[in-house]
Amino acid sequence: MPRTKKARGYSKKDLREVSDNPELTKSDFARARPFSEVFPDLSASLRKGRGPNKSPTKKLVSLRLSPEVVEHFKSTGAGWQSRIDETLREAVKRKRGQTSVGVIRR
Repeated sequence: MPRTKKARGYSKKDLREVSDNPELTKSDFARARPFSEVFPDLSASLRKGRGPNKSPTKKLVSLRLSPEVVEHFKSTGAGWQSRIDETLREAVKRKRGQTSVGVIRR
């Protein structure tokens, strides 16, 4: 049996047949107004992103890790970056416990 290329998605004809909305024209787009202008109260009530961190508890750094380390932590699922942070914090605590003045020595 010969293989045929499987069509992806819907054709324009399919979309026309099931569409309840007429196609928008250039004049429709010309009359369009921003959401915030049409619904100002609703627009103001919507949250706009996370916003600034009020009291940053972590520092943003760029860090190169070996592929094995990244693969290991990523394989544990969501929150893998936080688990790397937790692992490093535990290592720092252990290391500080071994030194007399609490400074990590190399």
